[in-house]
Amino acid sequence: MRKILMITASTAAIFAAGCAPQDSQDETGNETEAAMNETATGETATGADTDAAAQDNPLLAEWTGPYGGVPDFQSASLDDLRPALEAGMEQTLAEIDAITTNSEPATFENTIVAMERSGEALDRVFSYWGIWSSNMSSPEFREIQAEMAPRLSAFSSQITQNQDLFARVRAVYEGEEMETLRDDQRRVVELTYDSFARNGATLEGEAAERYAEIQQRLAELHTQFGNNVLHDEENYVTYVTEDQLSGLPQGFIDAAASAAEARDHAGEYAITNTRSSMDPFLTFSDERDLREQVWRNYYNRGDNGGEYDNNAIIMEILELRDERVELLGYDNYAQWRLENRMAGNPENAMDLMVPVWNAAVARIEEEVADMQALADERGDDITIQPWDYRYYAEKVRQDRFELDSDEVKQYLQLDNLRQAMFYVAGELFGFEFRELPEGEVSVWHPTVRVWEVTDAESGENVGLWYLDPYARQGKRSGAWANSFRSHSTFDGEENVLATNNSNFIEPAPGQPVLVSWDDAETFFHEFGHALHYLSSDVAYPTLSGGVRDYTEFQSQLLERWLLTDPVVENYLVHVETGEPMPQELIDRIRAAANFNQGFATGEYLASALMDMEYHTTPPEEIGDPDTFERETLEELGMPDEIVMRHRSPHFGHVFSGEGYSAGYYGYMWADVLTSDAAEAFEEAPGGYYDAEVAGRLVDYLFAPLNSIDPAVAYREFRGRDADPAALMRDRGFPVPDDMGGEE
Repeated sequence: MRKILMITASTAAIFAAGCAPQDSQDETGNETEAAMNETATGETATGADTDAAAQDNPLLAEWTGPYGGVPDFQSASLDDLRPALEAGMEQTLAEIDAITTNSEPATFENTIVAMERSGEALDRVFSYWGIWSSNMSSPEFREIQAEMAPRLSAFSSQITQNQDLFARVRAVYEGEEMETLRDDQRRVVELTYDSFARNGATLEGEAAERYAEIQQRLAELHTQFGNNVLHDEENYVTYVTEDQLSGLPQGFIDAAASAAEARDHAGEYAITNTRSSMDPFLTFSDERDLREQVWRNYYNRGDNGGEYDNNAIIMEILELRDERVELLGYDNYAQWRLENRMAGNPENAMDLMVPVWNAAVARIEEEVADMQALADERGDDITIQPWDYRYYAEKVRQDRFELDSDEVKQYLQLDNLRQAMFYVAGELFGFEFRELPEGEVSVWHPTVRVWEVTDAESGENVGLWYLDPYARQGKRSGAWANSFRSHSTFDGEENVLATNNSNFIEPAPGQPVLVSWDDAETFFHEFGHALHYLSSDVAYPTLSGGVRDYTEFQSQLLERWLLTDPVVENYLVHVETGEPMPQELIDRIRAAANFNQGFATGEYLASALMDMEYHTTPPEEIGDPDTFERETLEELGMPDEIVMRHRSPHFGHVFSGEGYSAGYYGYMWADVLTSDAAEAFEEAPGGYYDAEVAGRLVDYLFAPLNSIDPAVAYREFRGRDADPAALMRDRGFPVPDDMGGEE
């Protein structure tokens, strides 16, 4: 049922935006009842009809085959999606009804465990839905998605507002049995109760009805927002000719030619409207007018007027979120959202972000001055604009550190990076990876590859790892992780089916995939989420969830292993010579580690601060999002030379669902933990491969997932709370006095 609760809460963002570990349970939606034989829309269906649909529908079918059973993507058809969702919802509601009509007093076993067990068929449907939503979207799917999103929301509300079900949950939560339960069982009860209490279960009458209406409308709007962004990503492609390729690396040129040919523009070069194409083009292209065009295409996604513009949608989302939490007794949406996060409240999140923002702005001023001086020295006769930042930053990097990004890329082959990740997983987690022969398990696209993961010591299967590495039409931009099945033991041991998804540009036939340093770090980062799934030792599905300002910590930490000696010596080898990255290049990379940190921190924090401003400001004071964004950033002192990493009209983390709404700050909150934990490894005798520290890492920070309160888990690992000054040290910023800096 856990996946149902997550998905019905935020249907448009299933397997959500940006870098989100998809096992992280959102707080909007648990499950409750409706009348037997009644669908979420109130339409009557017979039991015979439902049974027939379930029996014949491949999306509902139990997974069979090796490795504990796997999804059958070859048999999956969009024609089966609507009936599978309808039958799955009805079956789940019947299971919920069986819980609420149980004449026995509520117990952990007959209520909480029964809820954990329910909804398995619908969970399976959502695994296919997630692929169609994120990896293989099409106009046909989007039509179904738009239709079903409000129906799924209504289904969720039937569960969260089921007073009989909530009464049973509360009876367990408040009952004497709680004292006899194991710690992890008590946490399941607490999380289940909290998800009801925070999501409308206590409302009655008109308030309950309005809450459900808001949920349905938000589901529609989240879906529409995400699809509008995808439209602009697919339809704003810049085609350039051979005489416009100056400065671009050959590998990028070859990939752009292949992308153009795939779009019936043979002989041209396609700069697609995704970060993986935009970023290197802005970094290397000598054509300033084209840099501006590509920049505007990318940062104006969802902000182009007409049918696919997201500004009005943003305002309606904010108004509905504000109304919804007011029904629950909160002053604003951010107050509700952060109540059960590590930050606790918006003020704590802002207290972390503002000092770092001020340091980043000061650093940006220095970076711009250096770039402008170089541009003047070259006689370029320009004033640095946002579409110039990456280009001139690269020139300064080369000048100051003799560090050419394209030179570094020659040592970053995608296949080698994958092998390096497997090595790290073996050293820290004791995992071994074996690639499965093509066709042994079903995949959703021919370029998807699959590995079996086993415990190196026992040889036992841990799960499977799917990798979908390449960009394509219908696949959303960015990089993310999710799982089709999470580990649990309460009802028989279940292994893990984890996936990583990227948008690397598929190379020309026979060519290796060379990636940037940032992309290599992101690859490690997302693999950290997969390791989080694979290392799980939790008993109950609900404990596979997480807290948003904590779950990014583990994946951010894994990035630190990219430049460790064993990885460099064995996997960061030159694409042509096979020689390891030379020490002098490693030294230059390390010396430049905090280069351009003002830009990296500033563009992220601009988005995080805007997210918090949107969700703490009364909607009637916001008016037009474009104007509010511009004026708020001006008040914050936003430098003219950069923009938000995710401008409001395409900020999918926040507006295509609720996973990161009023929570985008969480990456920085998690980075405090990351920086502090990294210092623990750096101080250890064995460095990043120290067995004792690695053991604590797995035991307290990965394997427990959400079975332990994150603050408690971190203290078990570190022996104390994380030190915020570690973040400032890590980024090369001055440590403020109130963080222990020098007077």
